[in-house]
Amino acid sequence: MRTIRLIARLDVKAPNLIKGIHLEGLRVIGDPNMFARRYYDQGADELLYMDVVASLYDRNSLLDIVERTTQEVFVPMTVGGGVRSVEDAGKQLASGADKVSLNTAAIKRPALISEIARRFGSQAVVLSIEAKRQTSGRWEAFTDNGRERTGLDAVEWARRGAELGAGELLVTSVDQEGTRKGFDIPLMKAVTDVVSIPVIASGGMGQISHAIDVVNNGHADAIAIADMLHYDRATIGSIRRGLLDAGISVRLDTRAA
Repeated sequence: MRTIRLIARLDVKAPNLIKGIHLEGLRVIGDPNMFARRYYDQGADELLYMDVVASLYDRNSLLDIVERTTQEVFVPMTVGGGVRSVEDAGKQLASGADKVSLNTAAIKRPALISEIARRFGSQAVVLSIEAKRQTSGRWEAFTDNGRERTGLDAVEWARRGAELGAGELLVTSVDQEGTRKGFDIPLMKAVTDVVSIPVIASGGMGQISHAIDVVNNGHADAIAIADMLHYDRATIGSIRRGLLDAGISVRLDTRAA
């Protein structure tokens, strides 16, 4: 039985932690470092930092934030947004990140996935896929925080990304993100059916039952949580207990609140 990871997702528009709906209408939440420490104290298995405007402005502003976070937080961190080269990945990892997340740059040049994997190991590469359902019933991969179409089939792109060397996938449903209506289960199952690497579900969690659903029916290996945590509608600890009560294996942690 696989052990499900609970990941606190922190979307950042420097210097602020923000949250939106469908990756739009961004609202300032507060200091990302303060929230990162809170989720660490609650027992988060990992943290996920995403610079939501990095590709738009051709930069990444998370280095200082990550360096500050590593002084107080001691769980794996994934950092995404603005990683366009092996050198960019190296800077993020040197600042304290354990993994880098790729989206726009990987779509523009898929070989980048392999280059970073060869240099730092596949375990350091997370392919981020922002997926929107199309009238055909399939999903298209988008970039730039769900704004730009790519023409790529999201499920096929997930399969190819795994073949190129990504060690993990972060699959965000743009349609569900911020709605609190639950994950896109068909999307998650479609992706997990075609890859053998871990898949993180993101977008739509509004109650603990949604986490149970995406694990049992979407076969997710990890869950990225933002809205429920930011607005104090749950803690990592209460989500962990809900999964345990449903018979789902999670890592026990004495920090859980």
